[in-house]
Amino acid sequence: MVVRIRLARFGCRNRPFYRVMAADSRSPRDGKHLEVLGYYNPLPGKDGGKRMGLKFDRVKYWLSVGAQPSDPVQRILFRAGLLPPPPMLAMACKGGPRDRRPIHPMTGQPLDLEGVTIVDSNAPEGNAEEHTDEVAS
Repeated sequence: MVVRIRLARFGCRNRPFYRVMAADSRSPRDGKHLEVLGYYNPLPGKDGGKRMGLKFDRVKYWLSVGAQPSDPVQRILFRAGLLPPPPMLAMACKGGPRDRRPIHPMTGQPLDLEGVTIVDSNAPEGNAEEHTDEVAS
C-alpha cells in the first residue's frame, strides 16, 4: 500500500477548503483516508493571509515511514519548513525552451548570479600550459 499525503476538498462552490490527509494512493480524492494531518484555506482571511494548520509530529511520522506528498502538499510543507524547496524551472513560454537559471523558491523569480563564480568539476585544475603534451624530436 502506497501512502500519499494529499489534499481533500471541502467547502462549497467557489469557496474551497482543504484538509491535509494521509491516504492510500488508490482511494479517491475525497474518499477514505488514514489520518487527518491538518487543514489549508487558500482564500485570504480578513488580514489578507492564507490560513493553514498542520500536526507537525504526525506529518514527520508519515514522511519517515515513506509517505509521498503530492505537489501542492509538498509546497505547503516547504512553506511550513518541513521539506527542502521543490526543484523549479522557469519556462520562457509554454512548450518552449526552459530557462536553466535557478529560481528563488519563495518568489518564483530567477536568481541574479552576477558576480558569482560557478566551479565546474570537469575542468582541469591549474593552467592550460601544464596539461599540453609536447613531443620532443
